[in-house]
Amino acid sequence: MFTVTLQHYLALGAVVFCLGALTMMVKRNAIGVLIGVELLLNAANINLVAFNRYAAPGALDGQLAAIFVIVLAAAEAALLIAILVNFYNNLITVDVDQGDRLKG
Repeated sequence: MFTVTLQHYLALGAVVFCLGALTMMVKRNAIGVLIGVELLLNAANINLVAFNRYAAPGALDGQLAAIFVIVLAAAEAALLIAILVNFYNNLITVDVDQGDRLKG
């Protein structure tokens, strides 16, 4: 029988974190960067819940922290989408390299 251990969760969290960091570095599209940030936050959530499961099996500290991170990520995504709509209305693009055109 195969059992899932803490190392499996940590490996999954590391893979998701690396994919999020890679997405943020490679994408020039602001939506792609937002997806990368969300992947980073989800990797942190995986680690929070995994450590809570194995460190304090009866407690809900990790789950509560993960829910808090999810709520903050939703608020961050909503604000960023509003900013991107304004950005697109001004420049007709969501390319992050074009952001310096908004200066003047």
